[in-house]
Amino acid sequence: MAQLIAKIAQRKADEPALIDERGTTTWSAFDERVNRLIAALRGRGLATGDTVAVLSGNRRELFEATAAYMHGGWIGVPVNWHWTAEELAYVVGDAGARALIVEDQFLATAVAARDALGACDLVVVIGDDAPDGWVRYEDLLAEGGTDEPDDQVTGGPMFYTSGTTGFPKGVKSALTRVGEDVGLWELVAGSFAGMLGAPSDGVTLLEGPAYHSAQWVFSVFPLLGVGSALVTRHRFDPQETLELIDRHQVTNLHLVPTQFIRMLKLPDDVRASFDGSSLVSVFHGAAPCSPEVKRQMLAWWGPVVSEYYGGTEGGFLSIISGEEWLARPGSLGKALPIVEIAILDDEARPCPAGTAGQIWFRSLMGNDFEYHNAPDKTASAHTTDGYGTLGDIGYFDDDGYLFMSDRKIDMIISGGVNIYPAEIEGVLVTHPAVADAAVFGVPDDEFGEQVKAAVELADGFEPSAALAEDLIAHVREHLAGYKAPRSVDFEDRLPRTPTGKLLKRTLRDPYWEAAGRSI
Repeated sequence: MAQLIAKIAQRKADEPALIDERGTTTWSAFDERVNRLIAALRGRGLATGDTVAVLSGNRRELFEATAAYMHGGWIGVPVNWHWTAEELAYVVGDAGARALIVEDQFLATAVAARDALGACDLVVVIGDDAPDGWVRYEDLLAEGGTDEPDDQVTGGPMFYTSGTTGFPKGVKSALTRVGEDVGLWELVAGSFAGMLGAPSDGVTLLEGPAYHSAQWVFSVFPLLGVGSALVTRHRFDPQETLELIDRHQVTNLHLVPTQFIRMLKLPDDVRASFDGSSLVSVFHGAAPCSPEVKRQMLAWWGPVVSEYYGGTEGGFLSIISGEEWLARPGSLGKALPIVEIAILDDEARPCPAGTAGQIWFRSLMGNDFEYHNAPDKTASAHTTDGYGTLGDIGYFDDDGYLFMSDRKIDMIISGGVNIYPAEIEGVLVTHPAVADAAVFGVPDDEFGEQVKAAVELADGFEPSAALAEDLIAHVREHLAGYKAPRSVDFEDRLPRTPTGKLLKRTLRDPYWEAAGRSI
């Protein structure tokens, strides 16, 4: 048996391990299918340290593939299914993926990228049909035996997160473990599951894309660490979420503020019919949450709602319970025992309590991160003494509680998704009507922020609603749809310094001043 699944499968053989819209996989079947997948991929030539990219929505096969690379010694790249063929081809090539597993609903994207997939000589399709030269997922599983794989060693995920310039960058973090004893994952997953409040043999509900590092951790670690059944949905529906929690007696889940807002807006009778007594731990993060929304959720669901601060690079850095938050509204909690957080000014000097500076962190367990194939970016995100940063600005209060006040980099967080303006600006300026472009986040009551573009037109073009729509469509042709601006401002000239630096705050700040908040 696959080592992480073995003990659980022995005592829960016929109980559900994975549940999606299509059906249920028991623990014994989960174990058998993971064994087959490991054997089949090894039979196709994958060796320890190779990379497997997975382009799939939240479904049972995604977690079979995840368990396989965690036992087979492979780096797994969870692919953002919003990406265009151009973005997919870049990431597969940059990661050096030997294999790509793609769900049939995203097959068109993979087919469009086919000629640019380079050294990726094995493409596996989850679905009934596969193009010539590619193999069906179920046929691949049939190639592998059910015996426990020999020489199991750790593999782990490398998440791609959009950079401030160009294409997404791969992040190798403490999760990207290759070639170690699989028993290490048992300790790590069990420890994280405990820290996140996932009870032994509970039920986890996944309501966000597992290509996101937080959603990955909040689903995979309870599943493999403490034997939590995993209920998944590809798309979030607020009313269905409440029904799923009660139907499956869900104990733990991860949400983002946008999802809170949509559930709070449900009709009173729908909300009143929700029991929710099975919930033990509900975490939110990935985006700022309105204090009023947070108060309403705590009043509705009670103190089971907690918040974290962190990122793909550093993992979880701080956590605050609902009760603590009510005493210190807006706080992100205290640093976890395994992390050191420092607030430093521009001269790398510690800031006193109440004074904002850049947030830096350092693992006390020796863990660190790097950006794949990007040493300069790795260096710029670290100090000489080993602190890393996500680019955020914040401060400590007198009791050591962390508060965030701004973001140093231009990242936009919309509905819990990180969006970097530079790549959008790079597309906009390729349009013949655009002489210069600036992209930034403006307030959005539901998503926290929305993407806005400000453009300076080239000679011979005049502002119009039709041109604005054309510019948005132009971005959609080249980038994932969620990166496209929701609106466009036309400026006579974009504000730049004599050295050419774009003064983006001049454009952005009036929107936030009117909203009465800074992020």
